Amino acid sequence: MGGRAQPGRWQYGRDPGQPGPRLVGILAAGAAILLFATVSDVRSEVLEEYLPAGFPSPVVPAENPLTAAKIELGRHLFFDTRLSVDGTFACSTCHQPNHAFTDSRQRAIGVTGETHPRSSMSLTNVAFSVTLNWADPATRELEEQMVIPMFSMAPVEMGLAGNEEEALSRLSEEPRYGPLFEQAFPGESEPISFDNIILAIASFERTLISGTSPYDRYVYWDDREGFPAAARRGMELFFSNKLRCSECHSGFNFSGPVLYEKGPSVDPVFHNTALYDLDGSGAYPPENRGIHQHTGNPGDMGRFRAPTLRNVALTAPYMHDGSIRSLEEVIAHYAAGGRSADNPLKSELLTGFEISPAEVEDLVSFLESLTDKAFIMEPRFSNPW
Repeated sequence: MGGRAQPGRWQYGRDPGQPGPRLVGILAAGAAILLFATVSDVRSEVLEEYLPAGFPSPVVPAENPLTAAKIELGRHLFFDTRLSVDGTFACSTCHQPNHAFTDSRQRAIGVTGETHPRSSMSLTNVAFSVTLNWADPATRELEEQMVIPMFSMAPVEMGLAGNEEEALSRLSEEPRYGPLFEQAFPGESEPISFDNIILAIASFERTLISGTSPYDRYVYWDDREGFPAAARRGMELFFSNKLRCSECHSGFNFSGPVLYEKGPSVDPVFHNTALYDLDGSGAYPPENRGIHQHTGNPGDMGRFRAPTLRNVALTAPYMHDGSIRSLEEVIAHYAAGGRSADNPLKSELLTGFEISPAEVEDLVSFLESLTDKAFIMEPRFSNPW
């Protein structure tokens, strides 16, 4: 990570000609180098408490250095229903700790009751993600992503567009927030602002790091007692040339490419897993065309990001539209070479394989070994209200 121009303030609003709001960094040249020089010490101090054994440090933007006060403020905001148009909906409504920060729904539902085309993604280890959302090649930082659920109108999620002042007024009336905002953003005359809300929630989300599952204890701590024989056999299958699961779900996050401090520059990767072929030429439903919705490239039809498999046993139903109910059904999907196996645009990695019922049980046992109970029960990640 190197120094870069610092956005003076995160701005939100609608971009003419675009389908929804985006975050616009207003460049304030000259401050970045000085700020970056002070970030690394603060970042390493704070992250030391959150990083499990064997994990690198995630990249933290120089314009939003991590501090304990900012993280704690972000936790309060993440679970606060005041951050929605009618005061009933919070970030945590769709990202619940007991479901590894997703919501167990087939597809997400916004504050107005509108059903979304895709499911809520888990926030497990989101700090290491190259891109955010299921099929968005451009959104790379949590500060950018935060604007979408807050202000998007298509579909409506938290419904804050046009209701910003009302939401800020509700926050200002809560006695806890005065001290929390002042500690997180010292010296500011009006610290309760959407600029700072975005920075604080992004800071909290960067601490949602999971790495103490039975698999991690086995690999990093040589703890064999909590890693059963079935999980070991399943691990061999997962990494085998026969199943090739790890070719898409690779790396310490089981998600493909990851970004981390002092790591290599990487490009995002998206896959077509042959869930649909509506016209014999690979078409997906209009509301779920993958990154094709952004690129317009015919070959990008149906290509989505591989989610992390950490805590995957807690995040059913599966796939971008929640159309597969269980891990056993997911395995059957890939064994068949996809639901629409003749899809001409499907990934070349999706060739199908033979697997016995006993091997399915072993593979599920391995996937269940990625469940990190300490992570989902961590008090620092819980609802403070």
